[in-house]
Amino acid sequence: MAGKYFDEWQVGERIEHPIRRTVTETDNLLFSTMTHNPQPLHLDVETAKASGFGQILVNSTFTFSLLVGLSVGETTLGTLVANLGFDKVVTPKPVFIGDTLRAYSEVKELRESKSRPDAGIVTFTHEMWNQRDEVVCRCDRTALLQRKG
Repeated sequence: MAGKYFDEWQVGERIEHPIRRTVTETDNLLFSTMTHNPQPLHLDVETAKASGFGQILVNSTFTFSLLVGLSVGETTLGTLVANLGFDKVVTPKPVFIGDTLRAYSEVKELRESKSRPDAGIVTFTHEMWNQRDEVVCRCDRTALLQRKG
């Protein structure tokens, strides 16, 4: 399913995204080093073992980015004009290497664009859950989407 146009969405509409992802050590290592994040909890097994987590903690900005990425196919693929912002990003539970994550999206708000008659603004709430049925990330994404036709 491709993304939808502004006028195809309804407030309260909820999607379970079909792609799930198991987080690997390589994901965490590459993301942390690509973003110049030297946090030992993400990169140093011995430091992570001695922490309250007892193991490597996956970089939370990777978790957030994966959440947004998993949502794109069914929400904004091919219809996005621009992402306008991300709000209320929370990571209530940690993600560890080997966790399998799934994402859901719900339309929170729809509003007309005052500056672009060919587009409208959709606010989505995105959630990511692990295999233990715990929410590991949640955010609101506001996107400017094309109108159909």
